[in-house]
This record gives sequence, C-alpha cells and structure tokens, in this order.
Amino acid sequence: MHDDGRPVGFDEYRRAGGYEAARRALTEMEPSAVTELVQEAGLKGRGGAGFNTGLKWSFVPTGDDAPRPRYLVCNADEMEPGTFKDRLLIEGDPHQLIEGMIVAARAIGAEVGYVFLRWAYRKCERRLREALAEAREAGWLGEDLQGSGFDLDIHVHVSAGRYMSGEETGLLNALEGGRAVPRSKPPYPQQSGLWGKPTVVNNVETLCNVPHIVRNGAEWYQGLSRAESGGTKLFGASGRVRRPGLWELPLGTPIREVLEEHAGGMREGYRFRGLLPGGGSTDFLVDEHLDLPLDFGPVQEAGSRLGTGTMIVLDDRTCPVGMVHNLETFFAQESCGWCTPCREGLAWVRDLLGALEEGHGHADDLELLSTHCDFLGPGNTFCALAPGAAEPLKSALQYFGDDFRRHVDEQRCPWKEA
Repeated sequence: MHDDGRPVGFDEYRRAGGYEAARRALTEMEPSAVTELVQEAGLKGRGGAGFNTGLKWSFVPTGDDAPRPRYLVCNADEMEPGTFKDRLLIEGDPHQLIEGMIVAARAIGAEVGYVFLRWAYRKCERRLREALAEAREAGWLGEDLQGSGFDLDIHVHVSAGRYMSGEETGLLNALEGGRAVPRSKPPYPQQSGLWGKPTVVNNVETLCNVPHIVRNGAEWYQGLSRAESGGTKLFGASGRVRRPGLWELPLGTPIREVLEEHAGGMREGYRFRGLLPGGGSTDFLVDEHLDLPLDFGPVQEAGSRLGTGTMIVLDDRTCPVGMVHNLETFFAQESCGWCTPCREGLAWVRDLLGALEEGHGHADDLELLSTHCDFLGPGNTFCALAPGAAEPLKSALQYFGDDFRRHVDEQRCPWKEA
C-alpha cells in the first residue's frame, strides 16, 4: 500500500515480479510439487489455527476418479475482536491475494474460487472487484490461464455479518445460502466441503504468503523467521499504546520488541498490565511473558495462543473485569445457538460478569465463573467459539483474581469512580 493509502495496481505489481509465481505454478511445476514446496516451507495458517498449509492441501483427493469440481475459499470474514490485518492486506495489495489464490487453486486442482468477505469491508470489496477485473482482462482468470490449459475464476461473496460465518464449516454453510452453523467433522472439507465437493478454506494472510514461497523457495522462506515456524507474520497492537498499528515482522519476534519498538510503548500515564496476544479469543499474557518469542509453539507453552497475532493491550486504568465482560457479551451475542453449553453457558458468564460490574457480585461468583470455563472448554461444545471465549476469562481469573475479588468485597467496580 502506498503512503497515501492507494493500493498497489496491476502494472505496478507486475513490475515488482507479481504473477511470476502464478506463471511458474501454471507452466513449470506439477500441482503436487507446489503443494510439497509450500509444505516444506512450513507455512502455517495465519487465521489462528496454525495448521501446516501444504499438508492441508495434500488431503484433497487427486487422480482421474477424484470428485469434481473442487473449490478454493479465501476466508476474509475477519470478525475477531481486535483483528484487522486481512483488511489492510486486501485494501493495500489485492493482486497479491489473487496470485496466491491462483497458485493454491492450481495445487489442489480447483476450478472455482470464492473470497468470503466481511460485510463491513466495503473498501476491500471495491478494490478487490477492480483487481479481479484487471486480472481477468490480463488472462490471469477465466479459461486457459496464460495458455496453460487451466481454468479458474474467483468470485466475491459478501458475508451476512456473523462471527460464526468465519468458522470454516459455518462459512461453507453460509456460502451455500444456509445458516452459518458448524458441521460435524469428519468428513473434513478437503473431502466433502462446498456442495459436498472437495474444498480448501485458507485465510487471506496465509494465501498472501504463497506467491513469495513459490518465487523464492522454501529455504529462503524459512530463513525469514527467528523461530521454528517459517516466514514472517503480521503483528498488530491496539489499546493504549503510543502507535497502535500493524507490522510485518519475522515469526519469533519477542512481544517486548513489538510493543516497545514498533508500538512505541504505553501512552504517558498508563502502565502495562497484560495483553491478549492473538485477538479476543486468546488467553492473557502478563509481564513475565514480555520476552516470549511470538511463534505458535512458545505462546502455546506459555498457556495462550498466537491466534491472529494482533495484540489487545490491557492497561492499569482499564478494569479487567469490564474488559472481559465486554468480550463475553460479544461472544454470547455471536453464538449460533447450535449447542447448549455455548448458547446457555456464555449467557450465564455474561450475566455474572455484568452483575460484578454493577456491584451485585457474590462470594461464590468467581468459583462459578471458573466452573463455567471448564464447561465451555474443548470437547464440550460443537466448535471452537465457546472454548475461545473461555480463554480470556480463565486467564483473567488467574492473573487478575484480586481485581475480581475487589468487585465482590467493595460491591462496585473500583474503576468506574477512578
């Protein structure tokens, strides 16, 4: 993206080597070789799950008897609280995403691609549609791409605007015109996805990494990282830091470096208390974790998740109970209602936290909240929404327990009169 906010145009993108990876994937490489290269590079999904991308592609059935058509879906339904990285990628460099989708579609043999876009991303939609038209006119979409014999077209689908539309199988139901509820797995989408056909769903940032791997190789990509996982990552920071924003940095960059060097540290008059490292559905990390390298493994070992890599910072003048109440209100509202623990449990959590904030808390409320975290944990619900919603609450009880107890002892929120 240019400094004035203009996107990188088609001619500009081509002059910088754009579509060279797509040309190579279409004319010089077998689809299986593309998949193996991406798998060797160690590219992990940047939407939050962190699964190896090439390995995911390898699960798509191949051969003459494999079901057709096959679909590639780009998940651009970015509704995680605190997350805005995919929006800037599409607004700033839409051809990078289109090229990534061409390469991925070639690898899995998909004839049709969809970009499932968040409803509120109007500028993204406009710029993406313009870029798709440019790519189609230049022969990078449509029939017989660049004389390769490979056909592909990409369509934009604007989401109806629910958090569950971003869940992999809920997204597929929504794309088919149904309600965005999760599907039972197995079968996994790679075997039976959109309209029962093999489908791969990848995140925007994940696909934007793919052209660079094909152009420069797996070893080059791994060398960009400061950690075990390969490549770079978009890290962001929001909250009361001096320069909230988004930066592309090597995986493994320490939290302290992102906060102090790139985000400029805390604003004057505010002190750091903790952060959610990867959006609103991850566990709090605190002072003792500031030197932790931001990579999937180390963050998980510290009890949280890298998630989307976009940090939400908590300061000492913000009530942690109120912050968690705000998050749980969002997740309770966005529950699809498909399973009882999520539908009923998140509402209980929201109401308990609301009572604490209003000065109506009881001594056993903290134990009740902790019990609900277990009820909402992995294995007890149909999808990851409720377990994700439980993460900030569970870790807030661990690190900010005294703040919760003050709400009960003083029968008020101590921050509301500060």
